[in-house]
Amino acid sequence: MHKLDTLLREQKIRQLDFTTRRHFIKECMFGLGGVALGGLLNSCANSEVNKIDSVKNKIKSVMGQVPHFVPKAKSVIFLHMVGAPSQLEMFDYKPKLAELHNEPCPQSLLEGKKFAFIRGVPNMLGPQAKFSREGASENWVSDNLPHFKKIIDEVAFLKAVKTDQFNHGPAQLLMHTGSPRLGRASLGSWVTYGLGSIEKNLPGFVVLTSGGTPDAGKSIWGSGFLPSIYQGVQCRSKGDPVLYLKDPNGFSRNLKNKMIESINSINQNEFLEYNDPEVLTRIKQYEMAFKMQVSVPEVMDINSEPNYIKEMYGVNVGRESFANNCLLARKMIEEGVRFVQLYDWGWDSHGDQQSNALNHGFRDKCNQIDKPISALIQDLKQRGLLDETLIVWGGEFGRTPMQETREGKINKYMGRDHQGDAFTMWMAGGGIKKGAVHGRTDEIGYSAVEGSVSVHDVQATILHLLGFDHEQLTYDYQGRPIRLTDVHGEVINAIVA
Repeated sequence: MHKLDTLLREQKIRQLDFTTRRHFIKECMFGLGGVALGGLLNSCANSEVNKIDSVKNKIKSVMGQVPHFVPKAKSVIFLHMVGAPSQLEMFDYKPKLAELHNEPCPQSLLEGKKFAFIRGVPNMLGPQAKFSREGASENWVSDNLPHFKKIIDEVAFLKAVKTDQFNHGPAQLLMHTGSPRLGRASLGSWVTYGLGSIEKNLPGFVVLTSGGTPDAGKSIWGSGFLPSIYQGVQCRSKGDPVLYLKDPNGFSRNLKNKMIESINSINQNEFLEYNDPEVLTRIKQYEMAFKMQVSVPEVMDINSEPNYIKEMYGVNVGRESFANNCLLARKMIEEGVRFVQLYDWGWDSHGDQQSNALNHGFRDKCNQIDKPISALIQDLKQRGLLDETLIVWGGEFGRTPMQETREGKINKYMGRDHQGDAFTMWMAGGGIKKGAVHGRTDEIGYSAVEGSVSVHDVQATILHLLGFDHEQLTYDYQGRPIRLTDVHGEVINAIVA
């Protein structure tokens, strides 16, 4: 019996030695989730030429699919205001809340509710802005956004978006990956997985940030379980747009090209042996990096834009800014980038300091985005690109109608706590019904009374406008087909043209 145990142990050790990390990855990627990339496992032709051609074809096979139906848009610009802007100072006008200003909050509004910071009984907080009806649509907008009034008729509002997350990181993950937990693929990754790239010299999914990095980190533009070729590429709006873009001194482009060809030849042979899809990603990334050295500096150069365009956006050449990123977004869409994600940090308006007070720092933030957003929509429209570009605006949740208190004490400045029951988002451009409003909140902007939609509904609508049924756009992982919207989501047809 002892000898048998010894033999079995030796056999197990040999099996473990044989099963390398690469084999393990292959088994995970294909044994459980091989439907999406199943064609990669087909046997290659006998000749070396046919083998290499097979590799090239397989690289192409992971670069986009056929839409389920005719799309209304072919690209997306997602404007995410990191920190969650207050809808009550921007788009959701509540005169009743003004009447209740400084009144103690009714206990009925606090029972059973969880807040990030509010403790005790806070006072109600009236709108810290003046509102007016604007445009032919006569939709409400505050005086914090004077330029937005010019393009309000292009926009469709969602006035009652709901999320079940009230902390920034999980809420940002839910908004952009469909789950509050790490490990899921981002919306931009799903879009490039579905549609691929139009422009072969630029990434299909580009990320631009201003003010800081989102609380959830770079995971919100990661590819998760999708092949890493679909993850977002972060570019900078000042300095070198991509780090290490320039060749070292004495290192010619011809030499680099030969080096990449040699490396990819090794990678091609590795793929033929192991069928690891990440090897295909590696090949594509080397090729893309080489092409980006020429294409990216040109696209990221806003100095080449006419002065009237730079003035229109309010850009600050040589500085990182949301205005610069809006202009860069237009340039990238013009060049064929499929998904451009803009994150603007600094919208967490608690009122614990002047920089985030609704009557101080918040107004500054509105001023920073107002002119660029208006310019972006007008610029796309005059170039004939707005009808094929979907623009999405919003934060990860909204803000409360009562003033924030901490440990039972009212904050020094005017501010609101986190609120996920009902907040405002808007869309414009490709496939959107101009001037539409869907959803309505109660008289103080606390809860939805009609037209409540979820974050997954928003995601389903975005995919729908790009030509995909969100229930059918799936990727097999860990034994089951997974989709962006998980088991949730319905298209918001009320705002679809």
